[in-house]
Amino acid sequence: MRVYTSKAELSAFISKQSTPSFSLGFVPTMGALHTGHLSLVNTALAENTLVVVSIFVNPTQFDNPNDLNTYPQTLTEDIQLLETLSKSTILVYAPTIEDVYGSKIKVEHFDFGGLESQMEGKFRKGHFDGVGTIVKCLFEIVKPNKAYFGEKDFQQLQIIKKMVQITQLPVTIVGCPIEREPNGLAMSSRNSRLSDEEKKSAALIYKTLQSVKEKFKSKKHSDISYWVTTEFSNHPLFELEYFQISESKNLVPIQQKKQTKYRAFIAVFVGDVRLIDNIALN
Repeated sequence: MRVYTSKAELSAFISKQSTPSFSLGFVPTMGALHTGHLSLVNTALAENTLVVVSIFVNPTQFDNPNDLNTYPQTLTEDIQLLETLSKSTILVYAPTIEDVYGSKIKVEHFDFGGLESQMEGKFRKGHFDGVGTIVKCLFEIVKPNKAYFGEKDFQQLQIIKKMVQITQLPVTIVGCPIEREPNGLAMSSRNSRLSDEEKKSAALIYKTLQSVKEKFKSKKHSDISYWVTTEFSNHPLFELEYFQISESKNLVPIQQKKQTKYRAFIAVFVGDVRLIDNIALN
C-alpha cells in the first residue's frame, strides 16, 4: 500500500493516474479506524477508480487539549486494516501538521448560516471553523471528485456541505449511514476508551433514540425532551450534555411540528468519554 506523508508526492502520483474515466474518492479520518470507517472506504471504492484515506489528528477542531492529547493514534494498525480492503486502489495520506498547514496554523472563519451555532457548536467553541479549515485544506490537497462522511456526525456533514457551497470547491459530498456495534452503540474511535461495562451500558444511548423515534409519532417534543433527561439522570454512569430535536436541513430546534424532516441529536459523557449519536425521526 502506498503511504504518503508529503502532499507534493501524493499529488504527483495521483496526476499520473488521470484518464477521462478516472474518478478519485476521498475519506478523511483522524485514524483509530474501525468498521464504520471501513464502510465509508468500501462505498468510495465501489464508486471511484482510486481512493485516498487521510489519517490526520487535526489540532484545530479540539476545544479540549486533553481530548487532543488522549485521542488514539494507531497508524500501523490503521494501514493494516485498510490493506484488508485493497492494497492497490487505496492511498494513505498521513501528513505532518507542517505539511498540511505550513509553518503557521491559521484557522479560517466561515459563515455557515447558523448551522454552526446549534448543538456541538454551543458546547465546542470554534470547533466547526476548525473542521471547515482542515476539510477545505484537504480538499485542496487531494482534489477528490467525491468525499465520504458518516452520518454519525450529521451536523458536521451539513457544515461540510455548506463549506463546499461557500467555497465552490468541485467535490460531491456523500453522506453514509451510521455503522453500529452489535448493541446499537454508534461506532466511534472513542469507543476504545470505554471499559467493557461502560460499552455495555452505552447501549442506552441508541435505545433511547429508538424510543424517541416512536414517541415522536404521538408525543409533544417538550415531553420527549423531559423523558430523555430523566432517563439519563437516573443512570449513574452517564452525564447528558444535550438532547435536541431539530429540522434535518437547517438544524433549527423544533418549535411546532411541521411537514418537514426531523432528527434527534444527543451528546452524552460516559465517564470522561464524550459520545454523540442521532436518528432520523420521520
